[in-house]
Amino acid sequence: MAKKEIKNGCHLYPMPIVLVGAIKDGKANFMPAAFAGIVNINPPIISLGLSKRHFTCAGMVENGVFSVNLPSTSMMKATDYCGLVSGHKVDKSGVFKVFYGKLDKAPMIEECPLTMECRLLQNIELGADNAFLGEIVATYCDDQYMDGKMPDLAKLDLLIFSMSDNSYWSIGKKLGTAWSVGKGYK
Repeated sequence: MAKKEIKNGCHLYPMPIVLVGAIKDGKANFMPAAFAGIVNINPPIISLGLSKRHFTCAGMVENGVFSVNLPSTSMMKATDYCGLVSGHKVDKSGVFKVFYGKLDKAPMIEECPLTMECRLLQNIELGADNAFLGEIVATYCDDQYMDGKMPDLAKLDLLIFSMSDNSYWSIGKKLGTAWSVGKGYK
């Protein structure tokens, strides 16, 4: 089987879809983002690739804090809605129930099974997007999504995204345990 060159682009799978939250003009605002990833473990640092034109980004820079909320598949319509309308024109503060943790200006979404509040460390211009780096100050997860002390990926039922065909997906089943299953390879 020969590989064929395809159109270059964002083909890293699966892509998370997260809802980034920030306070702007005194109100909680949320935007979906698919360019998100962990870049360091200690301290835990998350990166977000976002256009600086977004209303939410202005709130992130203004307050120096933001939230990253992982929506479940049941939140697909509300998540997509937040990407269809701009906080510049529409007040999205009532779309979700909001709560706050250690950082008083990082609005988090109660309906999301997993949420993180972050302190903005850097805002790096890259071209079309900026890379926002944030230290994860605290993480919150509802008991119903936990397996002991850790979140259970199957219970979270997270919404994921495919940039190549602009579609939402869900996560499949567990296949094995990392740093273990490979011990049987010969």
